[in-house]
Amino acid sequence: MHVREATTDDHLAARSIFDVAMLQVPDFHRAELLVAVSEDDQVVGALASHAAGRDQRGDIEAVAVRPRRRGQGIGTALVEAADERWTPLVAEFDARVRPFYESLDFDLERVEDGRFRGVRR
Repeated sequence: MHVREATTDDHLAARSIFDVAMLQVPDFHRAELLVAVSEDDQVVGALASHAAGRDQRGDIEAVAVRPRRRGQGIGTALVEAADERWTPLVAEFDARVRPFYESLDFDLERVEDGRFRGVRR
């Protein structure tokens, strides 16, 4: 598995992965997309960010992995690849994924409605 910038051909697969995870990506068509691709060239995970450009702040909108591929480090690889492109990396998320972001050394703070905001510098 490797992570790369998404091509136009990857957009449908990425949107499908986000849909299965019940994640909405505002302005999907404008998002910076990274995809995790399997050895047989199938998109198995995706990360959407709104970033000002390389080496600028990256706001993670969504990270999702195909259900049968979860627990294999794919989400971690996507966040690591995003961290190489954008600094700081910022995410806002609900409590159920808090352990994921904690494991990736995000500094967390609680925000409204039981959600959290994490920053990785």
